[in-house]
Amino acid sequence: MRKNILMRSVAVVSGLAMLASLAACGDNTSGSSNGSSSSSSAEKISGDFQGAGASSQQSAVEAWIASYQATNPDAKIAYNPVGSGAGVTTFLTGATAWAGSDASLTSEQVDKSKAVCADNTTAFDIPAYISPIAVVFNLNGISGQDKHLNMDADTVAKIFDGKITKWNDEAIAKQNPKVTLPDTSITVVHRSDKSGTTQNFVSYLKDAAPSSWTYDLSENWPNEVGQGGKGTSGVISTVKQADGTIGYADASQAGDLGTVALKVGEKYVPYSAEAASKVVDASPLDESATGENRVVVKLDHNTTADGAYPLVLVSYDIACPAYKDANTAKFVKSWLTYVVSKDGQDVAAKNAGSAPLSDTMRAKITKSIDAIKTE
Repeated sequence: MRKNILMRSVAVVSGLAMLASLAACGDNTSGSSNGSSSSSSAEKISGDFQGAGASSQQSAVEAWIASYQATNPDAKIAYNPVGSGAGVTTFLTGATAWAGSDASLTSEQVDKSKAVCADNTTAFDIPAYISPIAVVFNLNGISGQDKHLNMDADTVAKIFDGKITKWNDEAIAKQNPKVTLPDTSITVVHRSDKSGTTQNFVSYLKDAAPSSWTYDLSENWPNEVGQGGKGTSGVISTVKQADGTIGYADASQAGDLGTVALKVGEKYVPYSAEAASKVVDASPLDESATGENRVVVKLDHNTTADGAYPLVLVSYDIACPAYKDANTAKFVKSWLTYVVSKDGQDVAAKNAGSAPLSDTMRAKITKSIDAIKTE
């Protein structure tokens, strides 16, 4: 899995043009198993289109844009990685064509979307980007790319709740008997902004360590422990600045920081795209996510599946099934068709280290995209 991704749009365009030519770039009329359609028969898209939301998706979205525009040069697409909460809020004002969010829509947000979606319809959310959330740390002499410390969920929860404050605490030491841990203070770094990554992280702690993590589920950091960083890049930057820091972020941006291998069953599993996929495919859909066309995954954070990594981010793309502007509807249907296609998912995997959607999940998602009205 690639870790320290530096996006270069020109390089991506040249390297991925052939892939993009296979992607669905017009209305979603394909019934193929990989979600692709021939661009030669697809309607070309033109116009200016804005998206905003999850910073976790940024590397993938930049690659998708470059590849998509290779066959739709008249489509001018911009994505502002302002964070999940701000992205959804902006979408609900009608200012963007779609939003990216690391948290599924709330019932209140679904109801509010009636104001921006046409024909009295409500917005829907579909998985577009799946990636492990890495627990990253910076510890002199121990951290580094592909270097791990073993921890169970209870230990992680106590660190982020300020109950474990030293790196050589017995709870950490007994899980890492071959590592000489320093008597260094732990500095927790968390998201300062409203974040779906935060919600996914604390959801894991709440499910896997309920006795040690008692806070309500929220996109906002729930306690006063540590210091905040804005966006994924802000957390990574803050962790890198000092010895003894620990934080959480989309794994694509872990870079040369150390990461935590989480205990699953009797083994410790480091993050990987393959390990993340195992959890998603084994998890059911969330039946409480009411509303037409919604595909929301209820992650099984307590999985004991061999080789599964339970701390996973499922980032959603949010759109309307009907738009007040027909050209926007055509773009969104075309764009989402490409994003979730096998080709689009391969582009994200190569450039952001994400876990591609399975064919089973893609089939469910495609039904929702098919429902977008373009006339």
